[in-house]
Amino acid sequence: MEIDLDALFMKKALEQAQLAYSENEVPIGAVVVCNNKIIGKGYNQTEKLNDVTAHAEMLAITAAATHLGGKYMDECVLYVTIEPCVMCAGAIKHARFQKVVIGACEPKTGFSRFLTNDFNTKTELKSGVLEEDCSNIMKQFFREKREGKS
Repeated sequence: MEIDLDALFMKKALEQAQLAYSENEVPIGAVVVCNNKIIGKGYNQTEKLNDVTAHAEMLAITAAATHLGGKYMDECVLYVTIEPCVMCAGAIKHARFQKVVIGACEPKTGFSRFLTNDFNTKTELKSGVLEEDCSNIMKQFFREKREGKS
């Protein structure tokens, strides 16, 4: 039986999203994988760090770059639970990822609403991996916010 690596690593990104959720941050998680090993991970920490750039993708990319000792991720895959914003898409493009795997689309603030092309010609893009799980944690978080539970 073949292992679905995209689903496996998206579950790891979801674990990061759960950390964000538990800290009352928008529950988005990301992991960077190289040679089937996680070399960077992150979750939204904009409130905790009082930093609008402290998105899951940015923190995961920074951790991976530190691990690699370089800024290019051309042999790496980024897994992110929710479609990246334009800021994160710019960082992803410049990092030159081999592949980007997205859990669920983000119609309000996702990069595809604002950009007409993908990251770059060499980056493979895949979306819809564990889409329901990735979407549900966001829906639950904002439902609780509207109901005043957090």
